[in-house]
Amino acid sequence: MIKKPILVLSMAIIMFGVLPAGAQDAAEIVRATIDNWRGESSYGEMTMTIHRPSWERTMSMRAWTQGAKKSLVRITAPKKDAGNGTLMDNNNMWSYAPKVNRVIKVPSSMMGQSWMGSDFSNKDVSRSDDIVEQYDHTLLGKEEHEGHTVYVIQSIPHEEAAVVWGREVLRVRDDDVLVSQEYYDQEGALVKTLRSLEIGEMGGRTIALRQRMAKEDASDEWTEFRIDSVEFDVEISDNVFTRSNLQNPRE
Repeated sequence: MIKKPILVLSMAIIMFGVLPAGAQDAAEIVRATIDNWRGESSYGEMTMTIHRPSWERTMSMRAWTQGAKKSLVRITAPKKDAGNGTLMDNNNMWSYAPKVNRVIKVPSSMMGQSWMGSDFSNKDVSRSDDIVEQYDHTLLGKEEHEGHTVYVIQSIPHEEAAVVWGREVLRVRDDDVLVSQEYYDQEGALVKTLRSLEIGEMGGRTIALRQRMAKEDASDEWTEFRIDSVEFDVEISDNVFTRSNLQNPRE
């Protein structure tokens, strides 16, 4: 089995010299945050729990990432969901369902839709770095969190960017750990919030070990991701990130 980590430590500082200092600092903080939970590559095992007022279900999964553009997530349990997978390669997404034995390309119009019935969207699961490339970032202020300085950053998409949200507000600790991420619609209303409920050491770095996504208008509906194990900056074959491997696992 080829084990691989969670994603990118690319191009250190991207020439923000023409931007105001505040914009430069904010963009660098966002980039460093993404680099922290992805690495140059990664392999992780995790548990997702979907909670609703009348029911709750849990799924186990494995995830591989390489660079900023490649990721593969595969469900391993329960049995009825095992084998379902999602592949992201250079902004193209495909899904595979064993029941129909077909690989289907996910159109861009569906990237904002729910992934596996959870409160995470297809775009959330892809873990791409679009927020770095397609948004302008502003440092709004600083807060304190468990002895750390927390940077409050507003991210507004470029006018031509094909994104769902009107703006996002991130809170990032001084050790590059995401504390929370708020998602606002085009009218400026808060739709949902991702919160890091547990932060700790794993895989040789400090990361969010448990995160919860919850909609603003449904307080008793949420989805949690818990990292069970993770390795960063490990060797991963390019063959892992193929549609053939998505349908017929060889890793």
